Amino acid sequence: MKAVGIKRLKARLSEYVRIAKSGETVLVMERDQVVAELRPARRQGLPSGPVDDILDALAEAGELTRAAVTKSSWTWKAKGLGLPRGTAAKLLDELRADRD
Repeated sequence: MKAVGIKRLKARLSEYVRIAKSGETVLVMERDQVVAELRPARRQGLPSGPVDDILDALAEAGELTRAAVTKSSWTWKAKGLGLPRGTAAKLLDELRADRD
């Protein structure tokens, strides 16, 4: 990320546009305060197709980084908060009753 004063930005605008075009954000400063950002334009919508193809395209564009190790048989298991079953429903019912 680069920072530039307005006067210098005006004098070298094409240079800073090239920097933004390459993917870097340029902070525009006025009296030591950030007043604007010059950044690359948003890209077109996501490609369609299989998820792996979409993730590969996003990784190639620098939007994400693919995992270095495959997931294998790992799965996410939420343990919860350890509260008895139905606690959330009871709390919601109490909150709703307070509104009436």
